Amino acid sequence: MSNIPFLHARNLVKSYGSRRVLDGVSLAGSPGQRIGLVGENGAGKSTLLRMLAGVEEPDDGVVARPADCGFLWQELPFPADACVQDVLDDALAEIRAVSARLDSLASTLEDPAALAEYGELLEWAQDHDLWDADRRAKLVLAGLGLSDVDSSRRLDTFSGGQRSRIGLAALLIRQPRAMLLDEPTNHLDDEAVSFLERRLSGLPGTVVVASHDRVFLDEVCTDIVDLDPARGGVTRYGGTYSDYLEAKRLELVRWEQQYAQEQDELQTLRVSVEVTAHQVNHQRTIKDNNKVGYDRHGGRVQKQISRRVRNAQQRLDELTRNQVRRPPAPLRFNGAMTGASAEKLALSLRDVRLGGRLHIGQLDVQTSSRLMITGPNGAGKSTLLRILAGSLTPDAGDVHRARGVRVGLLEQDVVFPDLSRSARQLYSEMASSVPLAQLGLLASRDLDRPVGELSIGQRRRVALALLIAAPPDVLLLDEPTNHLSLSLAAELEDALKAAPGAVVIASHDRWLRRNWEGPTLALAA
Repeated sequence: MSNIPFLHARNLVKSYGSRRVLDGVSLAGSPGQRIGLVGENGAGKSTLLRMLAGVEEPDDGVVARPADCGFLWQELPFPADACVQDVLDDALAEIRAVSARLDSLASTLEDPAALAEYGELLEWAQDHDLWDADRRAKLVLAGLGLSDVDSSRRLDTFSGGQRSRIGLAALLIRQPRAMLLDEPTNHLDDEAVSFLERRLSGLPGTVVVASHDRVFLDEVCTDIVDLDPARGGVTRYGGTYSDYLEAKRLELVRWEQQYAQEQDELQTLRVSVEVTAHQVNHQRTIKDNNKVGYDRHGGRVQKQISRRVRNAQQRLDELTRNQVRRPPAPLRFNGAMTGASAEKLALSLRDVRLGGRLHIGQLDVQTSSRLMITGPNGAGKSTLLRILAGSLTPDAGDVHRARGVRVGLLEQDVVFPDLSRSARQLYSEMASSVPLAQLGLLASRDLDRPVGELSIGQRRRVALALLIAAPPDVLLLDEPTNHLSLSLAAELEDALKAAPGAVVIASHDRWLRRNWEGPTLALAA
């Protein structure tokens, strides 16, 4: 059993083919620290977690981790015919083994070697709350909505989201000294996420987590590590996610100011070297026919000029070598989310029913409405959006759409018939007045890649671009911040607030919901 209490990575380098994902990244986590990883999609958050866990080896650099290190697998590392009880038994196996060993050593403590081992195991037991493990297991299963699950049920009969929750439960029950989590709030409802936040905040060990849930990061993290480019490379910020946002804003302001000042000084120095330092007062005349004195003075002038040129050149060379690089231009959304139209009733639903689970008595959407639809999984949020969009017909009730009102829907699952076409090719057919590159939804390097090579998040950005190429009067968004970087999600939220037309959103994003200023429609399960 290792005594290493810390998680430490130094100068990690990782490339996939010609693409370098991580370049000299270091990270240290001590007991009690909960470190959130943030950055653009593709910045290397998942890669870093896998290397910290030992699941993947770096091309260069070293990682030191406690032997007791837990990683939330995307897929449970158990055979298909394993059952829930197998996962729970595995989670409790080491705890039970240590408990049995402590009992066996209790009668041999007069032996120095046995006493030393007993002390080490006792510290481990206290770190892992050994004597509360069985109660903890029940609390965790209940907190994650798994208390009613049949423990003899095979894992291959569960959905991917359910298996992910079972894996998360196993980690919380096991309570390792270092816990590495990649998007742990996926597939959790609000109540389960709140439970997870409380459990992680009370752990004595180290937690490193990558998450798009900004409220979760705000509630849980003691530190934020930003993997996006900064002046000093990867940067660590102390405090919550809100603290990070403020520090990041101030840092960018200082960076932009320093860059502007240095560029001004460089321009001044170039002028000084090329022009100013060579300027001489050619209007001066020889006095008293004193040619010797004039020549002597002229020599001094030339020396002064040489010194000025030399000093300016030295400063220019130094600043050119050490100048801060231009602050990276983040993806900034630069488009109209909706079109503007005369104020009128755009959509209305009366006594709409579908499948015995969705019932909307009355819903009116004006051309300037703002509406947030909330509710647990299965409540019918996506179904309602599809009914409003006209792509799904209800079993009963009336759906009215005003003539001439254009409605657009961004669905969660984006499908492109031809995956070989690029985003630029697809967008060019829309004849939009705003070029795709100016929208800020895709990096320039991704504009001409086949959409089949893009990530899920990038495909959703392409779908959004196609949707707002001709901005609709009513924009329906199903989980719009899913698979988006945190910075781009914030940009889109600002754009939604300024949209002149109607916006209807269905979302689990608690940050988006917490800052929502319009009415809310809560659907029951």
